[in-house]
Amino acid sequence: MTQPAIRVQGIRKAFGATRALQGVDLEVAPGEILGLIGDNGAGKSTLIKVLSGFERPDGGLIEIDGQPVTLRSPADARRLGIETVYQEQALADDLSVMANLFLGNELRRGWGPFRVLDTRRMRARSQEMLDGLRLRASIDQEARFCSGGEKQGISIARAINVKAKVVILDEPTNALGVVAVDRVLELIRGLREHGIGCIFVSHNIQHVVEVCDRVALFVHGTKLLDTPVSETSALELIELLNQRSGNRI
Repeated sequence: MTQPAIRVQGIRKAFGATRALQGVDLEVAPGEILGLIGDNGAGKSTLIKVLSGFERPDGGLIEIDGQPVTLRSPADARRLGIETVYQEQALADDLSVMANLFLGNELRRGWGPFRVLDTRRMRARSQEMLDGLRLRASIDQEARFCSGGEKQGISIARAINVKAKVVILDEPTNALGVVAVDRVLELIRGLREHGIGCIFVSHNIQHVVEVCDRVALFVHGTKLLDTPVSETSALELIELLNQRSGNRI
């Protein structure tokens, strides 16, 4: 039986008297897309920070490919194959598309102290990645000049390039136009082909239902529901969230 790409068991995190996560269990299989939904303050952002290495949990277990791990920093998370794409921090705006694709994983040639950047190979590989995902951005343009949809696409391409095990996408369709949203959802679906597990965090329930295999609903730091998307609907999820969170969305 295939091990989950990532599994968390009994994750707890408190900030003073506020219990942000209260014994959360969650897992994502390779090539599976899990939608993570919940109102503001439900614990979604805290869980993302724990899995990204920004926050240390107060208790619980995190496993990657069945092996317990400790995430002390974002660098630890990336080294273990967890790539997180934040809505407002997807790319380094002042760097080129190519530089963003290889940021922290630059290709080099030569030996010992004489190793230099292999720009030719990175250019060729960058163009292959953009062509493969049908992204129209130029590899030489600064990221600041890319559209919102292109930025999300480039971030997904980077995750594929570094052979991530899990990609966490935080509100990737927020503030995008209709065409860009459709393209980003298509790119998320494409992660399945690469065997990459995905946690798709969104307030847009319809987008979650369209693209995800499973959906987990969080309320007040607890996981209230974890079910295949095929066994629920956007209307049911919205109604349940309204009933349990105490807020209308």
